[in-house]
Amino acid sequence: MAEQQAEKGSIQVIERMMSLLDVLADTAEPASLKMLSQATGLHPSTAHRILAMMTHSRLVERHEGSTYVLGIRLLELGSIVKSRIDIRAIALPHMQQLHEALGEAINLGIRDGDEIVYLERTSSGRSLVRVVYLVGGRAPLHLTSLGKLFLASQNAAEIRGYAERTGLPGKTPHSLTRIEDLEKELEKVRKDDLAYDNEEAEIGLRCVASPIRDEQGTIVAALSISAPTERHNAEWVPSLKATTGDISRALGYRPATPR
Repeated sequence: MAEQQAEKGSIQVIERMMSLLDVLADTAEPASLKMLSQATGLHPSTAHRILAMMTHSRLVERHEGSTYVLGIRLLELGSIVKSRIDIRAIALPHMQQLHEALGEAINLGIRDGDEIVYLERTSSGRSLVRVVYLVGGRAPLHLTSLGKLFLASQNAAEIRGYAERTGLPGKTPHSLTRIEDLEKELEKVRKDDLAYDNEEAEIGLRCVASPIRDEQGTIVAALSISAPTERHNAEWVPSLKATTGDISRALGYRPATPR
């Protein structure tokens, strides 16, 4: 009985710690004990005792005037978590769910220098397996919907630098091999937060891609749906965006709240 009561008390302390951390995370300025007590519903003496414990562990820092902010230890722990995050493992269940809903190939890619590298692919075998979309396959950024998302996140000088380094090689008559055409295309990508490959890497194959962002809002990967041109469907976009949104949130991304 005593052991159960001790366990219940420990869980209660953890819950109270988390409520205090949540309030501090949502508060831009250092928070007073009174404010934290009111926001969490904790008695001031209880809040003070738990804050003292968290201060000792560097989860919280106490400033002058008995105000509190999140501590440096959380940043250290966050960095460790971030270094261990496996984007592929997080994305794969969402990719499989989208694949089952649409019946088309879903591709996960990241940027490596001036190329896209494909980390994962789900396919039902309804379409021919394209070499560029095999796991481990690479392709120039400007030839793929995935790559265009990364290019669109850069400034004009960086995009022109990419064009100069690569020479914008083409694979089909639809490939964007002129910097002016690429810049115009990237303007649309920024506006829609969505990118397309209209038979630019391979004739008869179209793709649509949506970005995956980390907690800082940086594009760290992207997801695309690829299908033969005759099966490409604009109605896939909401499902694709919902999927990349779920993956991004799993990575810590929180969209800015409109004011």
